[in-house]
Amino acid sequence: MPPVVNRRQLLQTAAALAAPTVLPAWAAPLPQLTLSGPPAIVSAPLIHMAQSNALAGVAAKTVFTPWRDPDQLRVLAIGNKADILAMPSNVAANLYNRGAGVQLLNIATWGALWVVTRDGQRQTLLDFKGEEIAVPFRGDMPDIMLQLLCAKQGINAQRDLQLRYVPSPMEAMQLLITRRVRHALLVEPGVSMALRKTQSFPVNVVAPELHRGVDLQQEWGRLFKRPPRIPQAGIAAVGAVRQRPEVLAAVQKAYAASVAWCRANPLECGQLVAQYVDLLTPEAVADALPHSQLEAVPVAAARSEIDFFYQQLLAQNPSLLGGKLPDAGLFGG
Repeated sequence: MPPVVNRRQLLQTAAALAAPTVLPAWAAPLPQLTLSGPPAIVSAPLIHMAQSNALAGVAAKTVFTPWRDPDQLRVLAIGNKADILAMPSNVAANLYNRGAGVQLLNIATWGALWVVTRDGQRQTLLDFKGEEIAVPFRGDMPDIMLQLLCAKQGINAQRDLQLRYVPSPMEAMQLLITRRVRHALLVEPGVSMALRKTQSFPVNVVAPELHRGVDLQQEWGRLFKRPPRIPQAGIAAVGAVRQRPEVLAAVQKAYAASVAWCRANPLECGQLVAQYVDLLTPEAVADALPHSQLEAVPVAAARSEIDFFYQQLLAQNPSLLGGKLPDAGLFGG
């Protein structure tokens, strides 16, 4: 007996076969992908990605726009004015815990913080008790790390140091090179820029004006009995792009490739970065690369180090993370 034919089903099948193929929305390339980051080494791969059109497979156009300070970063993230943002790791957790749509993709900067000084004999934070230090971004990553490392060895940074807060690392650098302060907490490539501007580099200069004093990464390792690397900053997806797994995968792959390119081509990398950050020179960026521990580690591989870092921040001041440890959603879980 022949099978019973359902005329309605046949008509539906024929109509489906005749209709043009429509790709799901997630498969269509984005018209534009906006990358953003600070005037720091973590942004160098993002700039290279935009310049080389490394994301052509998932976006018709890729652009890079710099952010100046953490307040502008937060506006970009909350207002969905960028898709992929380089940001301090604590800011990613803070934004996530406060309800912003943020997914941390990797940790890329594992330490680029130094106290630069006119006194080459000062090598530990204890050596700076009673001294004035210019510190950028009050309440954000440089200041957080300084206070955390001070507290770990019994120094009250607010009482035992004279902290002179300034709006940005570049302003801290300017105070230092114009002799208005003797010490400054700087972030690479600001450290290398200060050494270049005062002719304190290369290292065989007979009488350098400035010195790399305290390596905060080494202090972290010494005080916490861990490797001298801090999960300081990485890249995060914000807004609707978090729902595009193929875009996130492409971004992570391209970022890792651009990290490798920057490390292999430091001067060319510096020339790219200098196009977006007026105060930086190609030579300073090239000098900074070996000192910045630039390595793209996916969050899954970096999770134990991130968790330990977050635990220290939570114990110091819960508000640094938005009041609590972030759950797995921050990491795409």
